[in-house]
Amino acid sequence: MTASNFLENAWLNTLRGTAFSVAGTWVKLHLGNPGEDCTGSPAAETTRRPVTFAAASAGTMASSAAVTWTSVSTTETYSHFSVWSALTGGNPLGYGALTSSKAITAGDDATFPLGLLTWSVN
Repeated sequence: MTASNFLENAWLNTLRGTAFSVAGTWVKLHLGNPGEDCTGSPAAETTRRPVTFAAASAGTMASSAAVTWTSVSTTETYSHFSVWSALTGGNPLGYGALTSSKAITAGDDATFPLGLLTWSVN
């Protein structure tokens, strides 16, 4: 997953003593690369779903539970995702591509299995 411009600056500003934290994280679906501001190519399924992460180890952390959208609103193919600091509004934290695109029919569930979403700091 790639950090957004917002998150990169927030992390860097911690070195100046500026505190930074988020109360939780939410994931949004995209039909293409959402870009650094995480707003490009949004899916019609606009609901962000909460995502939790296991403790970081060796510079990496992964989602600690499956993330599911129940009965999606529109038939479309998801290829990317973004992670946000709030259910609505908030700040973009990062984005990434799915290993392979996933076609979903309206009314079906879309699920990211446990461990699919990962952050790494190299």
